[in-house]
Amino acid sequence: MATQALSRFSEGMPSVFEDFFRPWNEWFENGSLLNKTLKIPAVNITETAQAYNVSLAVPGFKKEDFNITLDGGMLTISSSKEERKEEKEEKVTRKEYNYASFSRSFSLPEEVNTDNIEAGYEDGILKISLPKKEEVKKASARLVTVK
Repeated sequence: MATQALSRFSEGMPSVFEDFFRPWNEWFENGSLLNKTLKIPAVNITETAQAYNVSLAVPGFKKEDFNITLDGGMLTISSSKEERKEEKEEKVTRKEYNYASFSRSFSLPEEVNTDNIEAGYEDGILKISLPKKEEVKKASARLVTVK
């Protein structure tokens, strides 16, 4: 005797329950809640003769959302942001919550002048300039001749 696979919903015929369960289904996309809630921003670090430059891609935040701390030789960049939205109609109230947070820490080289660190946020990019100490800037590269 052959078995037949039963389909929950017929093709082309949406179920009333699909719309009802859509928010929960989106949270567990690809079988994991973590795919959407844990996002670590991409970081680019470049070095010039004057400074190290750190750039983080963090769209959707405001400059007030960031906490940048320096503890010893450790630079920590973190943020937490919570949004609440409520829509009321005749018989239905819909509330949505969104929470986003991250924390990145970096060990700073000894040549960083920690007194002059600067940060700015524009177009979704957090930029941090870590200037080098003057004695490091003066020690420029030189050519060594082979004898």
